[in-house]
Amino acid sequence: MNLRDAFDAPASAIVLAEGAFGTMDGKTANGVVMHSELFDAKAVVDSTHAGEDAGDVLGRDDVENVPIVTSTEKAIERSPDAEALVIGVAPAGGALPDEWVADIEAAIRGGLDIVSGLHVFLSEQSSWQDLADEHDARLFDVRKPPEEDELRVADGTVDEADADVVLTVGTDCAVGKRTTTFELYRAATRAGLNAGWVATGQTGIMVGAHRGVVIDRVPADFTSGVVEDLVHAVARDHDIVFVEGQAALTHRAYSGVTLSLLHGAWPDAVVLVDDPDREGRTHFEQWPVAGVETEIDLVTELSDATVAGVSTWATPEEATYPVPAANVYDENGPEDLLAAVREAL
Repeated sequence: MNLRDAFDAPASAIVLAEGAFGTMDGKTANGVVMHSELFDAKAVVDSTHAGEDAGDVLGRDDVENVPIVTSTEKAIERSPDAEALVIGVAPAGGALPDEWVADIEAAIRGGLDIVSGLHVFLSEQSSWQDLADEHDARLFDVRKPPEEDELRVADGTVDEADADVVLTVGTDCAVGKRTTTFELYRAATRAGLNAGWVATGQTGIMVGAHRGVVIDRVPADFTSGVVEDLVHAVARDHDIVFVEGQAALTHRAYSGVTLSLLHGAWPDAVVLVDDPDREGRTHFEQWPVAGVETEIDLVTELSDATVAGVSTWATPEEATYPVPAANVYDENGPEDLLAAVREAL
């Protein structure tokens, strides 16, 4: 999916994050407010933080004057020129919460397009599509997988890409691969490089990746092929392509998608993302984190990539890694990590 073709960036948007803004459950909403090149957040809907400013909730000085309100109607009153409602939370269980229906209906009746990260697809339900048609609104279901005729197994097409490819790989889940990918992309554009990036989760697509897919909705046999196509498409117009990774090669629950991304992107360089203080895996405390050295060995054994550096949660000077390390939240951290990537390339 490429939302860049559907909107003139930055499009004014309202972000629906009821009950979850500023939390891990609201990470898509958080990412859109903080980072999106595609959407300019004008208001956030979350009754639990109504009256506050989004930047204060996120602890970000660079997010200013984004009010949090109780409803979409209130948000539209504040931002009557808003073009889209971005649903930035995907509740556990996949269903659309009943209490969100009025907010989404109000947005559609206001002529706003709906960009949804829900597991249920609004565009496939006649009641929602009919309402959208009536009010000239569009429904974008970001989690919808490619059509069957777009699925194929990998065949090495990515080898023809005339661009450097850089993939992020983690030592665990929820460790910052999307943020690292985006910060590397931004550092590259600031350096004057013709850079593009590929998202493999809903947040990255909504933030404004040049191409993307929610990779966990793609049938396993076709994951590498879908990634190949995405990378190849972005490489046609860019000299360097950054690819958002998922999970870790040593993660017993999710390593299949990690390997599919490694083989589908077939990167020239890999950046590992690591929290050195994490001993047990997120949501899987029974399994220990294997560590950077083990992941490096696996990357080099299973691909032709060079591991260029580590994106670490630590203070780089205080951490011991076998390759250069930087913290992308530090001043010049993304630039330092990009320098390691360019050296490896």
